[in-house]
Order: sequence, then structure tokens, then C-alpha cells
Amino acid sequence: MREAPAPGVIAPRLGCSAVLGVLSMAVPTAVVGPSALGQSGPGSLAPWCSVSSGPSRYVLGMQELFRGHSKTREFPAHSAKVHSVAWSCDGRRLASGSFDKTASVFLLEKDRLVKENNYRGHGDSVDQLCWHPSNPDLFVTASGDKTIRIWDVRTTKCIATVNTKGENINICWSPDGQTIAVGNKDDVVTFIDAKTHRSKAEEQFKFEVNEISWNNDNNMFFLTNGNGCINILSYPELKPVQSINAHPSNCICIKFDPMGKYFATGSADALVSLWDVDELVCVRCFSRLDWPVRTLSFSHDGKMLASASEDHFIDIAEVETGDKLWEVQCESPTFTVAWHPKRPLLAFACDDKDGKYDSSREAGTVKLFGLPNDS
Repeated sequence: MREAPAPGVIAPRLGCSAVLGVLSMAVPTAVVGPSALGQSGPGSLAPWCSVSSGPSRYVLGMQELFRGHSKTREFPAHSAKVHSVAWSCDGRRLASGSFDKTASVFLLEKDRLVKENNYRGHGDSVDQLCWHPSNPDLFVTASGDKTIRIWDVRTTKCIATVNTKGENINICWSPDGQTIAVGNKDDVVTFIDAKTHRSKAEEQFKFEVNEISWNNDNNMFFLTNGNGCINILSYPELKPVQSINAHPSNCICIKFDPMGKYFATGSADALVSLWDVDELVCVRCFSRLDWPVRTLSFSHDGKMLASASEDHFIDIAEVETGDKLWEVQCESPTFTVAWHPKRPLLAFACDDKDGKYDSSREAGTVKLFGLPNDS
């Protein structure tokens, strides 16, 4: 029997893959499920985690839609690989960040992306970018040149350059729009005031920090780490709240669903795990990928989850059942995926090569799935 933690010590929680592994060893397959579990608790599978009896009406409806809207189009964006894509909150624009040290912004016009501008200024790779949560004109880029830059699409200019201490690899904007968090290769996360552009706080972590995110309520800050854990801090106090042993290996990415009900993590064990935000229990796992999960995105209604890796397809699952809804074929590993904030359109970017002219040259394209087959 596990001893209770000492006062003030945060008890680690077992994650989806750990729980599923224990269950598969301890319980006959026929009885795995809510009745076998009996109860939920820290690290357990939630009691509503059940096996689907068949495709839901939603799955059938979306499959019917995608049968007529399964076209993927490519749009030239950069001269080297694209690391990150993200939609503005109104869905009018898509931004991309690249190894070529630039960001590009496209306008979505009916069934195509039209390149609006290229944003230059960084001295190194643009590894991640994100938009302001409620202002569709502002986005921020994180670069290996030890800066972040805030850009305004109305003026096409950089309105702020903030110097940081290390090579930046991940970035997110708080849901209230007031703070930008940026993480670097030395596992330092800096919190920057979005109005004054000055650092408000800085945290050095003793573990490998992968992706970072606020919860939708803006009162907790989540980090995925190299030990397979999800670390949760209170915000703005930045005090440890919980540490969840989510995966047996490197926990790479994290995303919150727009409805605020779930968050999902992707891991080097090739599993995606879905978590209940309030209970912090693992609801279910998605296991159709064979390679480390690099990127995740929830659809605007919170009902679909796209996940991608070095597998040559993007898995689209129904969130409530885990059922496979669709898969998007790719010719190479996928770096980044992003559902449109209002429509069933998925932007993504892969490690494509320009085979027409030079098989070693990176294509630098952005792709859009969900377009009408006859477009």
C-alpha cells in the first residue's frame, strides 16, 4: 500500500499510459472498463471512460462532410521548413514560423490561403508563434536569437522586440491577453507583460521543459517535461500545485480544448492522453500513432482532436469516444497542426522536400486540409 505523502508534499499522479499498463496486467481484457475500475481517484481512469459501441452521430456526420471535403492544398510560405502554424482568433489569418528566420501571414479567402506578408527581423529560426487570444491583429514569435517579437498585421511592423536570456523554443499568450510566457533551451520560462514588454517573472526549472500553456481560466500554468510529467503551477503566484506522471517517457506537447472541459498531452511513447480539467484524471488514450507525438490541436467545438508525429498521417479522433474520425495523409513527418477557430479546416506543415528541383531542398510549404474535393 502506498504511504500518504508528508504534509506539504505534492503526490504525483499516475497517467493514462501507466494506468492502462497496470490494468492490462491486472485485469482480464473482458472486464477492463468502468465496472472493473469501480471508482475514480488521483491517476485513475474516470468512471465515464467507456468503450464505444459504434460510431456516434457526430462521427458519422463529420465523416460524411470530409468525404466531400478531403482535399489538401499546399501554399508556398518559406524557403526552409515550417516549425509552427497558428490561426488568428477570428480565423481570417494564418501565421507560420520557419527555420528561414521569418514569419509569414496568409489571408483565408474562401478555399485558399493568400500570402499577405513576410515578417523579417529575427536573426535565427522562428521556432514557435501564437496570436493574441482576442485581438486578431497581433501575434508574437519566439526565436533562437534570444528575442521575442510582437507584430501588428495592420502596419506589418514589429511593435516590440523583447530580449531574453536564452534561445527561445516555445511561447504562449495568456487567455486574458496580459502576459506572454516564453521558454528557452535552458529550461527558463520568462513571463512578459504584453503592454509594457517587460519581464514580470522568471522561473528556472530543474527538468527539461517542452511545451507550456495556461489553462482557459488563466489561474494555472502547465508545463510538459522530459520525465513524462505534467507540472502545474498556480498563476500568478507560480507555486507548485500538482505533478502528474502522465507518460512513461518524454511528454512533448499540451493543448486545452476551447470548451475548457479537457486538455490533451502527446508523448514520446506515441500516445495521446486526454485529461479532465477539473478532476485532473486521465479520461482516455489515443494510440493510433507509432512515433512520438509532436503536435496537437482541438477543433473549434472541442469535439475533434488532431495529433501528428513522424507517421505519414495526421490522426483525427472524436474526443468523447476516442474513435478514429479521419486520417489526413502526409508524405513526411508533421511538425505542427492547427484547427481553424470556426470551421473544420486543419492547417499543418511537414518536413517536405522540394522534389521537383532538388530532393534535399526543404519545400517550406503550409498545407490546408478540409477543402471541397471540387475546389
